[in-house]
Amino acid sequence: MDFLSAYTPSNLLYLWEGFQVTLLLALIAIICSYVVGIVLGILRYAKIPVFSRVLGAAVDIIRCLPLLLILFFTHFVLLPELGFQVSPFVAAIVALTVFEGAMISEIIRSGLNSIPKGQIEAARSSGLTYTQTLRAILIPQAARKMMPPTVSQFIALLKDTSLAVIITLPEVMHHARILSAHNSNSVFAILFFVAVMYFVVNFALSKIAKKLEAKHV
Repeated sequence: MDFLSAYTPSNLLYLWEGFQVTLLLALIAIICSYVVGIVLGILRYAKIPVFSRVLGAAVDIIRCLPLLLILFFTHFVLLPELGFQVSPFVAAIVALTVFEGAMISEIIRSGLNSIPKGQIEAARSSGLTYTQTLRAILIPQAARKMMPPTVSQFIALLKDTSLAVIITLPEVMHHARILSAHNSNSVFAILFFVAVMYFVVNFALSKIAKKLEAKHV
């Protein structure tokens, strides 16, 4: 375990550059997957004949597949077959958005289903349309219940970005692997530093999730 040779300024800067890619990837994927998850969750909750069933089946299939497979398939098969030659960064965003969007859609749907049906009936009987009921009654109440599990899913997303190393995305794990290959004695030190960076960010997010959960219990 050679910490001195591992923690040179150039190595630490190289790891930090990789972690910046990780954080940027996670941020964009969080925003995209949240938007996709909200749309899918509401459409599934609406129970549109046939469409909602087909959509639900598609979401269930995606949720049952490993993210590693989705990343590999998106970058090397799906996007090229559709005529898109994109960078590993864009492919990773697409794959994470699809996978995490499916996960978040289930959180959204479950949150909406947790609201008592009586409130919906009361809102509709008072003259509100379905859209108005959804916007003014259901979503504000469900949002408070959905926030903690949504933040937890975002934490999982940040950790899942490490899988993008399979498509040679130059994120932090990719950089850590290169540094480790140059000096086998520094593997532990390098991975330890990467673990600390992940821990700091995820610990902060977990604290936010716990505070939100305690606030809305």
